[in-house]
Amino acid sequence: MTMLEQFQQGWAGFERYQHLMDEPIEIQNPEHPVYLENPRGEILFENVEFAYNKRSEDILHQFNLHIPAGKMIALVGPSGVGKTTIAQLIPRFYEITAGNLLIDGVDVRAYDMQSLRKNIGYVQQDVIIFWGTIKENIAYGNPSASFEEIQAAAVMAGIHDFIDALPDGYETMVGERGVMLSGGQKQRLSLSRIFLKDPRILILDEATSALDNITEAYIQESIEKLTVNRTVLVVAHRLSTVQKADEIIVLGEEGVVQRGTHTALLAVDGHYKRLYEASQLGLIDV
Repeated sequence: MTMLEQFQQGWAGFERYQHLMDEPIEIQNPEHPVYLENPRGEILFENVEFAYNKRSEDILHQFNLHIPAGKMIALVGPSGVGKTTIAQLIPRFYEITAGNLLIDGVDVRAYDMQSLRKNIGYVQQDVIIFWGTIKENIAYGNPSASFEEIQAAAVMAGIHDFIDALPDGYETMVGERGVMLSGGQKQRLSLSRIFLKDPRILILDEATSALDNITEAYIQESIEKLTVNRTVLVVAHRLSTVQKADEIIVLGEEGVVQRGTHTALLAVDGHYKRLYEASQLGLIDV
């Protein structure tokens, strides 16, 4: 009976897999692609519009944003205003429905998809850990990397000492979805991948929002090293993570409602100051 149940469950999973693989690929590589090599990292949204499907309302409408090369820009605002959507449009996880999205003056739809995503590092809240060893999971950032490069990336992410103390070191199996690791260790492993990949553009999508304050503080040190000499877009869940940004963009239902540095925004009575004061009192977690 057990074998029959396993067969039925396995067959159902196989059918779902087949259905998934038969889905048409909506985002296609251009016929004559441009290859993104040695990018400066300037990003420009020009009158961008986006909706998840034709029947839904626009998440973004006539949205404009300039991210200068080598600068850190943070997006803050309540849930549902499109912060993560903006981040996911840059590597073409989704396709804009109108307007232009340019990297170094070229529309992202003109770039070869692999070369585009090779130059973008994406760190998100939910870290994906694969079944395998710690070494294999870090190497996901650059499959051709040497073991010495993998170790160097782990050192930069502040997880090398933890790995080195394990009985099997870098050959330690992490279990399904990283069950053997804590939330902070998973996030450091994710950062190791980005150090190994060494992209010119970095997107931090609420990267520390699932962590406690103490763990977040430790990981923030690694993130600060990671953001040096890169173009960085931060989607902020906690306002404490964006205070060093070159510019903070405050989003509302109507689009951009405020912009400026942390100090400048606190100096005026506006959305950001109210969000910051509420977060300091623990009333909200933006």
